[in-house]
Amino acid sequence: MHDNRGFFSALIGDGRPLLIFTGLCLVMSGAFALFLSATGHFLPHDVLYLGMEPADLCAINECRIVHFMFHDRVSFGGAIIAVGVMYMWLAEFPLRHGEAWAWWLFLLSGIIGFGSFLAYLGYGYLDSWHGAATLALLPCFIVGLVRSYVTLHKPAPLRDLFTSPVPWRDYSPRGLGRLAMLVTALGMIGAGLTIMTVGMTVVFVPQDLSYMGITADELRAINPRLIPLIAHDRAGFGGGVATAGLLIFFSVLHARPSRSLWQALFIAGLAGFSTAVGIHPVIGYTDFLHLAPAAIGAMAFGLGLLLTFRVMMETSERSESARAAAEV
Repeated sequence: MHDNRGFFSALIGDGRPLLIFTGLCLVMSGAFALFLSATGHFLPHDVLYLGMEPADLCAINECRIVHFMFHDRVSFGGAIIAVGVMYMWLAEFPLRHGEAWAWWLFLLSGIIGFGSFLAYLGYGYLDSWHGAATLALLPCFIVGLVRSYVTLHKPAPLRDLFTSPVPWRDYSPRGLGRLAMLVTALGMIGAGLTIMTVGMTVVFVPQDLSYMGITADELRAINPRLIPLIAHDRAGFGGGVATAGLLIFFSVLHARPSRSLWQALFIAGLAGFSTAVGIHPVIGYTDFLHLAPAAIGAMAFGLGLLLTFRVMMETSERSESARAAAEV
């Protein structure tokens, strides 16, 4: 019994392994969502719920209903990959060094991310796979938070998360790049919350129905369970985008410049924006008003990465050199 306790204690460690595991599971889930969409498949419980295969829906309006559904699922996959990447970076770097803001960011983003599952109360479709994954990951996340809290060097109140340690009036390339990423992240939070709210209520904006060439009433006539399923996808996608925006915003706001931070932001941004923007021309959904916010966000975020690249790398190299010199 003692050996088993020792094994599990070593496995859990200071809680960070569980948080890294949570991030890795999110990355794998996002990649799986992209794979299913790329191969044209619904999840088995979706087919069971609808009583229809994708091929059945593809016979309607040039397959645009299915393409629209895959457009949401691809965007959702990219968003939760971004969340998973930022979780792994937070656990491996700032949380490892006992930075309290990183712990609070895990807590706040977890409330939004895991809490977004409850959006099903607004549209009525309980996704059994999503629910099972949430119930499986939530204990890992909670135990990871509890174990890691005691390792913080200076436990700080939540309000410190909203206080920037870096002056806002910084007109250097790094400062402007940082500002571009902060503004983009705020836009992601707003967009994600809007998408989640739309998914829980009216489900579609006019451009969506125009793309599909169909009305909401006609969708209900085809299958009364179609709109609840689409609403589930929309709400999940919105929750993922809002959570990714939250993680990026506070990481850029608080973290010291470093190579690892730039790399995490690059991978998260690439996963999120390439899927959210790139899927539209693939399916022919190219409405300017619909696509413009994501495209502008991608350009602003890319500019931020470009402007901060040099200082991120140089600062990281100086820090590593100083640390190596101190150890000699």
